[in-house]
Amino acid sequence: MSVTPALAADPSGDWKVADGVANIRVAECSGNMWGVVAWEQEPGGLDDHNPDVSKRSRPTLGMPILINMKKKAGVDQWEGEVYNAKDGKTYSSTIKPIGSDKLEIQGCVLGFLCGGETWTRVAGPIPPSPAASVAKGAKAPVAPKTTGAMTATTKMPAGQKQTATTTADVGDICLLADIARLAH
Repeated sequence: MSVTPALAADPSGDWKVADGVANIRVAECSGNMWGVVAWEQEPGGLDDHNPDVSKRSRPTLGMPILINMKKKAGVDQWEGEVYNAKDGKTYSSTIKPIGSDKLEIQGCVLGFLCGGETWTRVAGPIPPSPAASVAKGAKAPVAPKTTGAMTATTKMPAGQKQTATTTADVGDICLLADIARLAH
């Protein structure tokens, strides 16, 4: 009788948020997990609730949502911060894969007012970032094989049209300016 060891849960990949209005691409950058908006149902979203006035005109597409999530020892859980574009606030957060197709995200204010939701996998996992390898002293980067444009796969009832969607090639999220300056 042979026993196959269980594989550790991998939160990297593309995840549809609970209300279906966006997909978040999660990838490892310099040893920690980061997540950015990779697809949005309504095109042209802006970070208009950001407390930093200079960021209120930045597009939500490509914007960091999961920030510097560090692996907790001994469990398939990561801790860091989550940015909520709906109120412009950043919260202490944890993410935890549930099986291979669900990601539970919890955020807390003041350590006790907590809330969360479950995201559904739409694509992934994502291979390690070449940018992170370069930061650790490796040779020149090679483009990841799984990056590419996000596409909507929502099924609509007969006779209804899908609302406009925005797709983006966020590519290697570790190279995005907001992550690159914090992760390396």
